[in-house]
Parts: sequence; C-alpha cells; structure tokens
Amino acid sequence: MARTGTLSAAQERALLALLSERTVEDAATASKVGRRTLWRWLREPVFSGAYRTLRAEAVSVAVGRLQQASAKAVDALTNALEDSNAPAAVKVTAATKILDLALRGCEIEELKRRIAELEQRQELLDAPEEEAPIVSA
Repeated sequence: MARTGTLSAAQERALLALLSERTVEDAATASKVGRRTLWRWLREPVFSGAYRTLRAEAVSVAVGRLQQASAKAVDALTNALEDSNAPAAVKVTAATKILDLALRGCEIEELKRRIAELEQRQELLDAPEEEAPIVSA
C-alpha cells in the first residue's frame, strides 16, 4: 500500500468506519480491523491523507446542507418575530438572533474586504520593480 499509494479493501472499509463511528476503537471494530493496525494506518501518509480528504468532503457536504436550510431558518425567525400570538420571550429571542446574525454577516463582509485589500497591497509589494505601477503622491 505505502509503495503504490493505493488503499486495500480493508483500509477503505476502515476509512468509511472512521467517518461514521465515534472513536477509532469503534471504527476498528466496525471495519473488522485491529485497533493497533488502524492506529498504525493513521500514521501512514497515504492513509491519513485519504482520511483527511474524506473528512473535508464530509464537512463540505454538511456546510452545503446548512446553507440550503438557512433560508428556511431565516423564515422561521422572521415568522416568530412577526407572530402576534407568540410570547414576548420568543419575539425577543428571534429579534436577538436576527440582529446577532446580521452583525456577524457585516463583520465577515468587512473582514473579506480588508483581506482583499491587504492581498492587493502585498501583490504590489511582491511585483518586480519594473512591473510595479508608478504611484504618485
């Protein structure tokens, strides 16, 4: 495996178990692999790299699902805020959450703008002198 960069069927089963089980020990049991073997595989570059890739893909899928549900979540908060029969505590909680999320969104947009500005400045600093634009004061 380590020489060719490919994974055995047992290693592929172990990877899937690592994604679905709570502990490495549980993953070893579920994939019918020895616990020490699984720990050894996790130290091997090919196996651990495949595991990191699969975990990143799983997180990406989860984030996509959260983004899809976010419009419904905003609707639910808005409906709770506008519901004339809702208790005051529900309205205050909804209003607080809406304001908190809106503020966080603004902060993220500001950080993105500032990072883009810093990246642009760094590109100017990294450019060779003959390519750097002339900036007049």
